[in-house]
Amino acid sequence: MHRSVPQVGQLAKVLKGRDAGDVYVIIDIVDDRFVLIANGDKRKFDQPKRKNVQHLELQSMISSEVVQSLQESGRVTNGKLRHAVSVYIATANANAEEKGD
Repeated sequence: MHRSVPQVGQLAKVLKGRDAGDVYVIIDIVDDRFVLIANGDKRKFDQPKRKNVQHLELQSMISSEVVQSLQESGRVTNGKLRHAVSVYIATANANAEEKGD
């Protein structure tokens, strides 16, 4: 089974572990199997979670703010991570409501 390649700034839903169901932002790619994820709330940028890509459901949304901030300074604020996650959740809920009608 071939999965899509994770990208920095991409949002992902955790499938396994105690964070299952939560949405995080990929902030770094360790190798072809592991990435570092953070959401600015439970997992801050300074203490990201190392996660197996197979345990993530990669979303199509990529946060341009996060990517731009990482390219400029090598860092991203926890506020921007929280904002990216909240925007994704809001759009996902709006899409779910449209499908429900």
